[in-house]
Amino acid sequence: MLKFTYMKTPLYRYTFKNKKVNKWVVDNCEGRVLNLFAGKYKLLGANEIRNDVRVDMPADYHMDALEFVKRWEGKKFNSIVLDPPYAYRKSMEMYEGAISSPFNQIKNEILRILEPRGIVITFGYHSNVMGKGRNFDQEHILLMSHGGAIHDTIAVIERRNDGITREEIGVFF
Repeated sequence: MLKFTYMKTPLYRYTFKNKKVNKWVVDNCEGRVLNLFAGKYKLLGANEIRNDVRVDMPADYHMDALEFVKRWEGKKFNSIVLDPPYAYRKSMEMYEGAISSPFNQIKNEILRILEPRGIVITFGYHSNVMGKGRNFDQEHILLMSHGGAIHDTIAVIERRNDGITREEIGVFF
């Protein structure tokens, strides 16, 4: 059954500086975690591999996100967190004028590095998800209300179903 959580919380420049959001992500991650747009703050308590294109960020890798997922040859991930800049202006601001990788291409390449039945957690002003076309089922939606005229943030957890029917795993919608 699709779970929905509403969280009233301030907006931070770096999403995971927010302790409530950081905890929500860590509580929902499974196994090895790839934080593809890692930023400044670690996921506290997660078995996290961090990538951020900026060399001044605390990350294991400093690659363009699309290049990272295309070139990854290591062990597959159980969870992938996608928290890119949510808008063109934000991308220019956060990455000093460099535009972040095309998001649809990244999502297509993720399939190669995500374990079967793995999860993807996406963040944005819109529900920019992996989707049915890539064989993902939504499990949990988090709506973060920041108050005033500030855009809400939406996080969606989706599980890769790899052709397994909902009846086979006991999930009915």
